[in-house]
Amino acid sequence: MNLLVQVLADVETHGDLGRVVNAMEVVKEAKEAGDDVALTFDGAGTRWVGILADPAHRRHDIWEAVEDRVVGACSYCATAFGASEAIQGAGVALLDAFEGHPSVRGYLADGYRVLTY
Repeated sequence: MNLLVQVLADVETHGDLGRVVNAMEVVKEAKEAGDDVALTFDGAGTRWVGILADPAHRRHDIWEAVEDRVVGACSYCATAFGASEAIQGAGVALLDAFEGHPSVRGYLADGYRVLTY
């Protein structure tokens, strides 16, 4: 299976943490099953990259398990939400294939299913 998982959840609430953890769990499960899985961060979700990449964060363990499947974060949204520096510091690419945003259509055209959290 080809799967793109997008994190859109903000970082404000316990529910937001639950959404990003659920997204990473899906990525981890798909990775372990041998699926072609990609993880991106978009919108307010771009804030998560710097937070999860911090070894002191309580869910850094799952970040480490899926970090190799993180293809990037939306360049436009990273700027809008003040997350660009943290994303670059984490070594994650800024994606700008379509008007400053990642190309979700490209994944769809390649036969990927898309899940958003």
